[in-house]
Amino acid sequence: MGRELWPSLQAPALHGDDELCTVSAHGVRVRFLDGRELLCGTSGLWNANLGYGNEAVAEACAGALRDASYLSVFRYENVYARRAAQELVEAAGEDTYARVLFSTSGGAANDLVMKLARHHHALRGQGQRKLVVGLRDSYHGLTFGGFALTGENLGQPVYGVDQRLVRHVSPNSAEEIRALAARQGPQIAAVVVEPVLGTGAVVLTPEYVDTLLELREEYGFLLVADEVATGFGRTGALFASQLWSAPPDVLITSKGLTNGTSAAAAVLVSARVAEPFDASGDVLVHGETQAGTPVTCAAILATLAEMRRLDAVASARRLSARLDTALGDLVASHARVSATTGAGCFRSIRLSAEGDAGTPLPPSEVPALVTAIRRAGALVHPSVSGVQILPALTYSDEDLDELLIRVRTGIDTYTATGASPVRAAAGTGAV
Repeated sequence: MGRELWPSLQAPALHGDDELCTVSAHGVRVRFLDGRELLCGTSGLWNANLGYGNEAVAEACAGALRDASYLSVFRYENVYARRAAQELVEAAGEDTYARVLFSTSGGAANDLVMKLARHHHALRGQGQRKLVVGLRDSYHGLTFGGFALTGENLGQPVYGVDQRLVRHVSPNSAEEIRALAARQGPQIAAVVVEPVLGTGAVVLTPEYVDTLLELREEYGFLLVADEVATGFGRTGALFASQLWSAPPDVLITSKGLTNGTSAAAAVLVSARVAEPFDASGDVLVHGETQAGTPVTCAAILATLAEMRRLDAVASARRLSARLDTALGDLVASHARVSATTGAGCFRSIRLSAEGDAGTPLPPSEVPALVTAIRRAGALVHPSVSGVQILPALTYSDEDLDELLIRVRTGIDTYTATGASPVRAAAGTGAV
């Protein structure tokens, strides 16, 4: 085959490489075109929390495709979307959430939320509230709204992304968000945070979340939990924000929402946020052709049922306890492993630079580390100064032990050789 495919976030020199072309996936293993079968330590980009090829989800999708094909929620409703919305509200908490809007990706859902927050405040006579606040080093997608909100530098100026109505503050810095609120509180429409930042697996502390909740009450902005990555059991609760001392006003979920089988996202909205629309009759101007389709919503319903049947949240807690011990041992025993961050089945492993334990591994080195681990038999995700591991919630103890061995082997290979040829081939674009 040629190089017709232009893959996402991959250096041009790697386009067409059979070592990076997948063929199939079953359970927690992925087969590549070069013939290798590797242990997946990323849950397919945080998606396949229940592993690949779940039969119940596949059968639900097949049935919806046969019986309903395409039905939309664009100026219509469909019964699949109604049922999925009802079950999502029940699962996330009927005492908190009342309505669900469907979208097609985490980025598109963040765009939707920015519009929703501004429109909500305009209906309440506060049309000056246009600012949306995110965190530095956060990730909210690459659509133009989500890209503006993303706090990681991914070339926003090159693409002309308009960030004039976006502000960023450092995660876990109560001083910064308090200072911003004091200066511009009446102009803030929403503060959008990941409970665990996808870039670097940085966990928001309970104290910081409490600060956000306090400022919400004082200044009147909406607090949004972007749970695209943390949702569906990833951190040991169905949604990470369910462990907060008070709930957010809006919750975004995607990825694990359909076990990765559909381009889908959902935005769960509290009754307080929806009330001005109901009272005024105003229409929120947002719609996506493939949002809330029968196959998508059938996948959501089946995924929720399988989460319950497999007791996946409890499994995540069990795996998390094993990761606590194993990653702590890795930091203590490996001279180049400087730290581990994250929570539940959402962890990062950080390395120091060669010859300097006090300096983080530079970004240019990360692709070589990822490649070394892949060649040792496991798929991991690039991260800040290292890699992330995101095991499926259906991992056995033996699967987790194997992942940790393969990751350690890859780190040892990388740190022993510097992996210069791999680094030259991969380039920084692979991160």
